[in-house]
Amino acid sequence: MLLAESLLGTNAASAANYIEDVFSTYLYTGNSSTQTITNGIDLSTKGGLVWMKSRTFALDHQLYDTARGTGKLLYSNLTNAEATVGTGLTAFTTSGFTIGSSSGINDSSSTYASWTFRKQPKFFDVVTYTGNGTNRTIAHNLGSVPGCIIVKCTSDVTDWAVYHRSLTSATNALQLNTTGAQLSNAAYWNSTAPTSTVFSVGTDNDTNGNLRTYVAYLFAHDAGGFGATGSDNVISCGSYTGNGSATGPTISLGYEPQWVLIKQATNAGTRWTITDNMRGFPVTSSGQQILQPNLNNAEIGVMYIQPTSTGFKVVDTDNDVNFNGATYIYIAIRRGPMKTPTLGTSVLRFDSIVGNNIWTEISTNGRLGNSVNGLDAVFTKSRAAADNWTLTPRLTGFSSTTAVSASLSPNLTNAESVKTGGVRGGAAASSTNLQAAAIATGSAISYSLGRAPGFFDVVCYTGTGVSGVTVNHNLGTSPQLVITKVRNFTGEDWVVHYNSGSSIVGGYLNNTTAFANSSTAPSTDIRNLTSTTYTLNTSNRRVNGVYNYVAYLFATVAGVSKVFSYTGNGSSQTINCGFTGGARFVLIKRTDSTGNWTVFDSARGIVAGNDPALYLNSTAAEVTTIDAVDTDSSGFIVNQDATLNLNVNSASYIGLAIA
Repeated sequence: MLLAESLLGTNAASAANYIEDVFSTYLYTGNSSTQTITNGIDLSTKGGLVWMKSRTFALDHQLYDTARGTGKLLYSNLTNAEATVGTGLTAFTTSGFTIGSSSGINDSSSTYASWTFRKQPKFFDVVTYTGNGTNRTIAHNLGSVPGCIIVKCTSDVTDWAVYHRSLTSATNALQLNTTGAQLSNAAYWNSTAPTSTVFSVGTDNDTNGNLRTYVAYLFAHDAGGFGATGSDNVISCGSYTGNGSATGPTISLGYEPQWVLIKQATNAGTRWTITDNMRGFPVTSSGQQILQPNLNNAEIGVMYIQPTSTGFKVVDTDNDVNFNGATYIYIAIRRGPMKTPTLGTSVLRFDSIVGNNIWTEISTNGRLGNSVNGLDAVFTKSRAAADNWTLTPRLTGFSSTTAVSASLSPNLTNAESVKTGGVRGGAAASSTNLQAAAIATGSAISYSLGRAPGFFDVVCYTGTGVSGVTVNHNLGTSPQLVITKVRNFTGEDWVVHYNSGSSIVGGYLNNTTAFANSSTAPSTDIRNLTSTTYTLNTSNRRVNGVYNYVAYLFATVAGVSKVFSYTGNGSSQTINCGFTGGARFVLIKRTDSTGNWTVFDSARGIVAGNDPALYLNSTAAEVTTIDAVDTDSSGFIVNQDATLNLNVNSASYIGLAIA
């Protein structure tokens, strides 16, 4: 049962452009009737493309766009002319689209992926035209030089023609519906590269046959135009050279991607592949799901690429992504959201989990309830039983198809493992949701967090064992609370660093020990925290051995989150977090002496009375007999008692509150 209130999204529309306004991967389950897909993308006003594919069955890719209108269907894996389907996509809306009962996009026995591209300068454009059989130019409104153009004749049987800036020349092209290598055909693009206002076509029927009709999809390349300053790139059309090794090329984009399309250009017989982070785009060896635009195949689970904080790296030797010496072209789209959140409910969700080994739905299509923000990390803990905590981030493997996913326990020093009480994909084949924490008896609490600028980020990195390594992140501000754990070694503590701005203190999440001062390990483990990087100031296995690590980064966002510190006064005091409706989540740790990592939440009860408390460092059942915190609109009130000791006179405390 969902305990959170309505989970609305981030701040309202503004003059600035953000990737979450123009692109969405949305997963849904068919119902053989009608459905409204609400992905937050305004198609009816702005225009764009919707690309849908059954994940469960071998059904054709289906593409609809606003330039051709509802019901007008193309198949990326076929040469067919445009079809008219009355039960296909039936409406473009201001927040997504609606679909009818067509089995290709809405069969009750199938799950589906949809990718929505909204028209926006320096991101994407849709153009239709009628061919004339002679060399010519076609005007567009992309506002920058296209990095990739995909053209299909809508009136006749033809191949899909693909221009990409990284092909050998403007004479060359690929075909979206085939496994072919790049072909040289001057009649495709008139051997002329596109400009910021036009692209050229020649005389070939695939791009400009006389009196034939066409649609062109144009993708920008590193054109800027996004973010609060308008300087951020959100889409890249580039290339890399395969090396045939499982340690493949690393591609730098300047951002973490959420969607990547790849095709080998050198040799024939290789497939197009699409990876996205809603179906599974982890840094581990499981959970990734691939769809292939030139085939009608159901999705397959194969680990081709891994995301990084600044791009992606190839981790497979398959010819589709990494044949030695071959050239590969790609389109990559930046992970969102880019907006700073304004509501705590858009980045934190609570779920109550019942016993009897019943798994509980914790997401709507991989999202935080009704929010369009993604669900990126899940904490779960049994309330009454002496069970371990589990913490599962999207980056280490959970997807809507994996049965269970790689998790760590904040109260243990164990290595990462599959946790049956962690997070898994939907139990039924038709489910696109995630589920959490099947427990035997009693109840449990689940906290779901979404990554968002200024609030929360998750970083996975590999240590080097050499001091001075830089870790890249996408928090967008200097982290104030950094929690790090080695993933593939048992026996090492969770390390916590609190950054006050003037000093860094360090301690451990899995125990009660006091924090060290700023000149003592683990406080000295990290340094130089900026809005994009920090430095590993040690070769210690805690944070920088030759192992794999995950780090959770938090900061203060006005009205949404507060990384705080306070000095106890021995009675009661108000912790002003700058909120207007009080804190829904509170985590407190005493740092000058021993003390538990104590967790409160409004789902279980932050009230003017006894408040259920759990310890993040312990398996213990919750404590229910102490009035430790009270409500206050600005944040919360903390009370001193001899059991929890959260306000001892002159004692030092740190913590995290979320509105």
